[in-house]
Amino acid sequence: MTEQAIERIRHLIKDGTLPPGARLPPEQELAAELGLSRNLLREAVRSLVTTRVLEVRRGDGTYVTSLSPELLLEGVGLAVEMMRGDDLLEITEVRRLFEPVATGLAAARITADQLADVERHLNAMIAAQDDIEALNHHDDAFHRAVFDATGNKSLSALLGGIASRTLRARVWRGLVEENAAGRTIAEHAAIYRALAAGDAPLAQAVALMHVSTTETWLRENLGRSRSGADPQTVR
Repeated sequence: MTEQAIERIRHLIKDGTLPPGARLPPEQELAAELGLSRNLLREAVRSLVTTRVLEVRRGDGTYVTSLSPELLLEGVGLAVEMMRGDDLLEITEVRRLFEPVATGLAAARITADQLADVERHLNAMIAAQDDIEALNHHDDAFHRAVFDATGNKSLSALLGGIASRTLRARVWRGLVEENAAGRTIAEHAAIYRALAAGDAPLAQAVALMHVSTTETWLRENLGRSRSGADPQTVR
C-alpha cells in the first residue's frame, strides 16, 4: 500500500501537477485527494524525502525538490560506499565502461575555463604527491572537473558518485604500492594533455588505460586483503 501511495505522488509530479519547487497541499487535503489515510501518506512522503524527490522545510511545508540529476543520483554514490570486495570490482568495471567515453566527450566539449580547472587540480596533485590522502582528494576533484566538462549533468552525477566512492581503494593502493603517486600523476597528466589538444579518441584511450590500471591492481591485491587487511580499507 505504501508503494501505491508513493506511485500516486510520483504521478502528480510526472504529469506536472506538482512541478519541481511546488509545495504539496496540506496533508489532510492531499490524503483525501489521493484516497489515502494520513498515516499512509506520511510513509510515502518519508520515502520520497529519502530519495530526494521531496524535501521538508520546517515550519513551511513539504516541497518537490529541483529533481536535478545530481540530487536524484546521489543515492548511487551512497550505495557504492557500502560495497566491498567483489562488489567493488563490479563498480570498477562500471568506471571502465563509462569513464573513458565521458573523458572523450569532455575533450570535444571542454571550455578554456573548464580546462584551466582541470589543470589546477592536476597541479594540486603534483604538489600533494607526498600526502596520499590529499593526492587522492585532488584526484577525485580532477575527475569531477572532467565529468562536468561533458555538459551532461546526468553522466557527471552518476560517474562522480561512482568515482568518489571508490576513493578508499585508491588510497589503499597509494599506501602499499611503490611509486603509485608518480604513476597516478603521469596518467592524469596524459589525460590533461589529450583534453588540451581536444583529441577525443586519445582522451578516451588514456582514460581507459588509467582506469584499467586501477582495476587490474585491485583485482590482483583484493585477495591479499582478505587474509590480512582491515576490510574497511578496501571500500
